[in-house]
Amino acid sequence: MKVALHLLFALMVGLVSTSAFAAQQPASFSQPAAETSVMMTKKEARQAIRDQKAARPAEMGQTQLLAGILGILVGAFGIHKFVLGYNKAGIIILLVTVLTLGILGFVMGIIGLIEGIIYLTKTPEDFQATYIDGEKQWF
Repeated sequence: MKVALHLLFALMVGLVSTSAFAAQQPASFSQPAAETSVMMTKKEARQAIRDQKAARPAEMGQTQLLAGILGILVGAFGIHKFVLGYNKAGIIILLVTVLTLGILGFVMGIIGLIEGIIYLTKTPEDFQATYIDGEKQWF
């Protein structure tokens, strides 16, 4: 339990520091100039994110480990889904747990446990191909 709290705290500190950094950026960084503004499609944006992640393989191992541990320890809240960028799936798990007052949280916890074990047993290449490039959100 103590490890889970430390992981959650580290995750929250990372999110807070990232948003604080973004808030400190000058206006020129937050909004592109009108002449260089190019709209990306959703598919192009996802491909750009994949390209960035592919350039950092060491971080992929850390993401896999963090998602696996969070899935095992606090899978009932869907935090492991947010780590992987699957916000809809994370919100679904969280809402099911909260709105049923924890009654179906047990089921969501079992799902998180299974997913965490699956994440940790895959090789980094398989993990990236399945959950990052393939965008497989469930099991």
